[in-house]
Formats: sequence, structure tokens, C-alpha cells
Amino acid sequence: MHKTRKSIVKRFKITGSGKVMRRTAGKRHLLRKLSKKQKRRAGKDKPVSAGMLKQIKVAAPNKF
Repeated sequence: MHKTRKSIVKRFKITGSGKVMRRTAGKRHLLRKLSKKQKRRAGKDKPVSAGMLKQIKVAAPNKF
């Protein structure tokens, strides 16, 4: 049995339908140069790609 990597659990969330979601990069600072559209889209979560999903499930076996 593997231990759960707590940093992975904090960064990713699982939806009711089973999708793993991540935060969008680029919403922390230096926002003046971004357009309103970029900032609006960066505020929403995005699904994790299929390649990363396998690594996340190995790192947090009890969560995902």
C-alpha cells in the first residue's frame, strides 16, 4: 500500500462524475498585462490531461 502524497491531494479536486480538475496557471500576480478574457478563463478549473491522470492516481491512491 502506498502513502498518499498530500501535496497532490491539495492541488487537485475530483468532481461528482469522477473527473480530476486542476487550477489554471497565471492568476496569481502580474495581471495587468492579461486581457479580461484571459483572466476570466484563468479563474475556472480545467480537467487534468490523460497523461497526468495516471501519475496523480499513483501518487494519491486513496483519493482518486
